[in-house]
Amino acid sequence: DAVLRPLPKPTFRALDAGELDAAAAAARPGTKAVKGASGAEYRKVSVPPHRYTPLKEKWMELYTPLVEHMKLDVRMNLKTRKVELKTTKRTELQGALQKGCDFVHAFVLGFDVQDAIALLRLDDLYVESFEIRDVKTLRGEHLARCIGRIAGKGGKTRFTIENATRTRIVLADTHIHLLGAFANIKAARDAICALILGSPPGKVYSRLRAVMPRLLDA
Repeated sequence: DAVLRPLPKPTFRALDAGELDAAAAAARPGTKAVKGASGAEYRKVSVPPHRYTPLKEKWMELYTPLVEHMKLDVRMNLKTRKVELKTTKRTELQGALQKGCDFVHAFVLGFDVQDAIALLRLDDLYVESFEIRDVKTLRGEHLARCIGRIAGKGGKTRFTIENATRTRIVLADTHIHLLGAFANIKAARDAICALILGSPPGKVYSRLRAVMPRLLDA
C-alpha cells in the first residue's frame, strides 16, 4: 500500500505581479531580458522536438555550469517546451544571462556541450546560421549532392574546414550553423559557400591554406 500511495503534490509560492509581467514579456518572441519586481531577469530558449532526447540525456552537463559557475537558475518548462533561465542574487558576472542563453541555444542547434561551453568561458565567440538557399537555390538531387560536398566522405570535408578555421560546424539538413570567432566564422562561411556554388574540395582546401596563416597572424 505504501508503494502504491501517490506522492504529495509539491506547492510553490505564488508569483507576484512583477514576476507575472516579466514571465509574460519573456514569452514573447524577440524580447530582451526582462526584470521582475524582485530584480531578477528572465530569458527563454525554445527547444525543437528533435532535441528533447539529447537535452534530457545531457541535462546535468548543461545544468551544472549554468548553476555553479554562472550562478543562474535554470529549468525546463515541459508545458511551453522551453528552457527558462533567471538571474539570482548570487549572479555576479555581467552578461551571465546572455551567455547562458547563448550556451543553451548553441546546444539546441546541435553543437556538443564541450563546444558550446566555450561560449560561457570566452567573450569573442559567436554562433552564425544560414541556409543553403541563401547562397544558391538548389532542389532535389542537386541539393543532396551539395550537402554531400559540404560534409565530404565520412565528414572529412567538414572536419577539415573545422580544423583549418578553428570553428565548429553543424549541418542540419539545409541549415548550417557555425560556432567560433568572428574572423574564423567568415573564413569557414566563405569555404562552405564556395562548396555550395560548386567548387571542388581540393580548390577550397588550397584557398584555406593560403588564407588561414594570415588570419592567425593577425
